[in-house]
Amino acid sequence: VQLQASGGGLVQTGGSLRLSCVGSGRSFVRYGVGWFRQAPGKEREFVASIARYGTATYYTDSVKGRFTISRDNAKDTVFLQMNSLKAEDTAVYYCAAAGRGGIYVSRQSYEAWGQGTQVTVSS
Repeated sequence: VQLQASGGGLVQTGGSLRLSCVGSGRSFVRYGVGWFRQAPGKEREFVASIARYGTATYYTDSVKGRFTISRDNAKDTVFLQMNSLKAEDTAVYYCAAAGRGGIYVSRQSYEAWGQGTQVTVSS
């Protein structure tokens, strides 16, 4: 599977953005999908994950109640709706796909990665 992430941009503190991750290839709906982010000088960290068919979701504590991960199976797209953005959310955001289809926090569980989209939150 190949992934294409988009939707990043510059937004003020408290604003919103919606990231999209389009999957191409067979049976994208069967993949678990995760969003990760990497700020300058920091390691890539887990943000959110959604299981195959959208049956379950999981979030890192710092984004709970602000971010929502969802998927449109008919369009082979996974979304990350980000509300109440903070300066510390500034990073390059990556989507990733896991063929086993579950929820995974570890980067090593994902075998395909998108190219990343920059999110900048100005204070």
